[in-house]
Amino acid sequence: AAYFSPLATLICLLLFVGACGKSAQIPLYVWLPDAMAGPTAVSALIHAATMVTAGVYMVVRLNFIFVLSPTALYVVAVVGAATALFAATMGITAKDIKKVLAYSTVSQLGYMFLACGVGAFSSAIFHLVTHAFFKALLFLAAGSVIHALHGEQNIFKMGGLKRKIPITYWTFLIGSLALAGLIPTSGFFSKDAILWHAFASGHHGLWFIGFVSAGMTSFYTFRLVAATFFGNSNLSDDQWKRVHESPPSMTIPLIVLAVLALFGGVLGVPEVMGGHEKLTHWLSGVVPHIVGEHGSHATEIILMAGTTLLAVISAVIALSLYSGNKVYPARFANRMRRVYKLLYNRYYIDEIYQACIVNPLIFLSRKFLWKGVDEVAVDGLMVHGTARCVALWSQLVSAAQNGILQRYLLFFLAGATLLVAYMLF
Repeated sequence: AAYFSPLATLICLLLFVGACGKSAQIPLYVWLPDAMAGPTAVSALIHAATMVTAGVYMVVRLNFIFVLSPTALYVVAVVGAATALFAATMGITAKDIKKVLAYSTVSQLGYMFLACGVGAFSSAIFHLVTHAFFKALLFLAAGSVIHALHGEQNIFKMGGLKRKIPITYWTFLIGSLALAGLIPTSGFFSKDAILWHAFASGHHGLWFIGFVSAGMTSFYTFRLVAATFFGNSNLSDDQWKRVHESPPSMTIPLIVLAVLALFGGVLGVPEVMGGHEKLTHWLSGVVPHIVGEHGSHATEIILMAGTTLLAVISAVIALSLYSGNKVYPARFANRMRRVYKLLYNRYYIDEIYQACIVNPLIFLSRKFLWKGVDEVAVDGLMVHGTARCVALWSQLVSAAQNGILQRYLLFFLAGATLLVAYMLF
């Protein structure tokens, strides 16, 4: 293992770069929120449940390489925790219903990588499973809201919808409780398992980042719920009259997913709560059980209570701020204008990428690679150049072969003279 360690670090870090692109981690996360422009059903499947979690799955499946390199595992954990916090801050200011869920997906994927990095591979898979349930539910419920409002996606143009679309509201609420990690939903068990393993493995700083992110997650989730379903409607009378519950083809999947989001936690009830962590035992053949953790059941319960309390407080604050006439959030945003602008513009990362990477690349491609290499070198010299050489040679040869006998005799005489001169001198 000592011999392979430097090589394992390199292999793992390169694999992790791929996982960052696939699972939208810093610095390769910008594509996921932009990809929300697609149909909501596609978002639910690809951007919540299957595709983006492939990077996490790869790291878990290759755990036997990753455990050879503590350095690589630490990098995975740090990037995961940073992404969880970073994306959560952007979710707080987003106004598009799908963008809020997109940033929450990036944030939750960060949690999964944090679990991988602290060696809790089975907890990462547990969160992957529960996240698939509640995030697919939230996306489909968001689709139901957008359908009811005939394409409106700005949450601040909604409000008071729980009276009009009760099935969508209740299922969305269950999904939100799970995303915020509140008892007794599946999200509570899986998020808590990750935070506990981070703390118990001695990564207290990473645990704290995860803890703060949990509070932020709860805040932006219930900000979304409050702005969409509570308070007074911000729709015009005509729009309000046309709001209707979605057909059974849309509400039945919501109900099924709501049941799974509510009860999916039974897969991993921790021993401290009298459970047997079924998923961990089931995966034990593939994923090693973590050794070297220090922590008592009392500590676990205290941390569990602390995280839950933070999530509840954040949820209550969000509901009280955004259910009414939204004067306080606007006042606060005005007071913290610079911070709000920074978050609302997503730290200007997209603009920085555009200026530093995209524009130079386009300039290089157009001016040098296209106009210079492609048109001058490839087309000009190689393609057209060879054609012109052949054409020139054929003109010379055809000029010599013109059928005038006297000229042939002249060439013959000149050649013979040159040969004789060469032989003599």
